[in-house]
Amino acid sequence: MDCDIILEQRAIVSQTSDDKARRALTLTLTAVTGLVGCITIVITIAAMLLGLWLDARFETRPTITLVLTLGSLPVTLVVMFYAVRWTTTRMLISPEKDLNKEKVEEELG
Repeated sequence: MDCDIILEQRAIVSQTSDDKARRALTLTLTAVTGLVGCITIVITIAAMLLGLWLDARFETRPTITLVLTLGSLPVTLVVMFYAVRWTTTRMLISPEKDLNKEKVEEELG
């Protein structure tokens, strides 16, 4: 009887830790998606504004704006790649630190 209660409690604890992990993953992926979206918008708008300013300055109306806007696409892809890579690396390192911290706490007390 006592063993059944203990097993049920362990199952509940493991479910809550799984739920916490899933929620953390969901929040992290949402943050990464927002970051990538903001990066795309900022780089594209900056390229357009710079292109419009340079076109007005040198009187080459659509040329520089088109070149900079199209040139911002590969720059955006590279920046997004590194942003996602950095975030996922931090996401993978963080649980390892938490596991090591829990092991130390178990050994101490």
